[in-house]
Parts: sequence; structure tokens; C-alpha cells
Amino acid sequence: MPGDLILLAQLCAWFVILCTVFIPLEQFFALRPQKIRRPQFLNDLGFFFLSGLMPKLILAIPMAALAFGFNRILPSALLAFTAQLPLWAKLLGSLTLGEIGFYWGHRWMHEIPFLWRFHALHHSAEKIDFMVNTRLHPIDLVFTRLCGFVPIYALGFAAPTTHLADNTPLMFILFGVVWGFFLHANIRARFGPIEKVIAMPAFHHWHHSKVDHANHNYASVFAWLDRIFGTYYLPDEWPAEYGIVDKAPEDFASQILEPFDRKP
Repeated sequence: MPGDLILLAQLCAWFVILCTVFIPLEQFFALRPQKIRRPQFLNDLGFFFLSGLMPKLILAIPMAALAFGFNRILPSALLAFTAQLPLWAKLLGSLTLGEIGFYWGHRWMHEIPFLWRFHALHHSAEKIDFMVNTRLHPIDLVFTRLCGFVPIYALGFAAPTTHLADNTPLMFILFGVVWGFFLHANIRARFGPIEKVIAMPAFHHWHHSKVDHANHNYASVFAWLDRIFGTYYLPDEWPAEYGIVDKAPEDFASQILEPFDRKP
């Protein structure tokens, strides 16, 4: 219980920091003027706390299994090689491998109808701002995170052999979460040629476009992955509208339960 209260306090502090950074940015550099407390804002706040509390519980067992399994089957030479890498190389390697895993997990969420049931909630947002980053069904969140973790463990960049290795998945998640708030921000900034390499808000806004281009731009950090796999799309203009054809339920509980009841 004390640990849960500490985590809850940390999430509250994190929310205050996010609001302090992004609300002024979205007010002064808004792509589209909109109210701070727009429709579904409270639901997204609920998902913010749910995504901060639940995945830790759900992922504990599969993460332990990944760590144990790969540590037993990976060649000791590979583990020794990754263990002696400098910190920057471990972090860059973990981020790159995790991004590749996340790319495919995210793409499968779009291409496999059963998985789309859960991911559709994220795309139901008709107004985009930093808080839309939190609108994730727990199944969606857990699946894509596991997809990101598998290559990190499979190539020995995270294993229960050193304290640092234990932290590499955490660093991958932390960077991805922080960058995700920026990608969803309602800001009109463009970043020129860097957008061909690194995912920026315009890149991800097109991923949220209502019909034509939602099956593009799956990467969360490295836009070059979409260029390699043929899913990159980034014109000069911004999307005209966001959302999905089928409306998501309005209330929080139904948004959690509806994917389980939906017929294929």
C-alpha cells in the first residue's frame, strides 16, 4: 500500500509537470485552437493514471519470463559483449531495438482485426493534444510494450545480470512515453529535413488522420523505420480531421469493456 501511494503521488507530480510544459505550448503555438478541457479530457486523465498503475502489475510476470528465458538461451559471449558496451551504446542500442519491436507491434495493432479492437480507442480522438497520448486500452499498452521489450532482451541488451541491464527497458519506456506526449501535442511546428529521420508532431498527426493515412507512420521515435518498411507519409499540410469512422463509447468503463464484446 505505501508503494502504491508513492506511485500515485509520482503520477500526480508527473501530470503537473506535463501540464506546466504542454498547456502553454498548445495555447501559444496551437495548430487548432481548442479548449484545455475538451471532450474526453477526463477520460484521458483516467487512462493516464490507469496506464501508470496497471502495466507494472500486468507486465511483471512476462517481463520476468523474458529476462529468465533469454538469459538462459543467449550465448554467454553475446551477454559479455553487451555488458561491456559503454552506457551511450547500451541506451542507443536498446532504443533502436525497442523501436523496431514497437513499430511492428503498433503495425500489427492496425493490421490484425482482433488487435485493432483495442487500438481503435486511441484513434477515436477527434481532437489531438498531448493528453491523447494516454488514451490507450490496457491490452494495447501491454502488447506494444512487450513487442518493444522482446528484441531488447533477445539481443542481450537487457538481462538480469547487471544493475544497468535491469534499467534499459525502463529507459526505453521512459523516453518513449515522454516523446509520445510531444508527438500528440497540438502545436503547429515543423522541423524540416529532420522529420524524415525522427518522428515529429506532423508525422504522428497524419497517423491519426481519419481515413486515408492512418495506416502509415507507425514509429514512435525513428521515422526512418517507416521509410524502410514503406509506411512513411508526410506532406507539407496537416490532416483535415482526426478520428475513426466507428465512434468509441463515451464513458470510461465502456471504453475498457467494449473491445471484449465487439464481434469480429
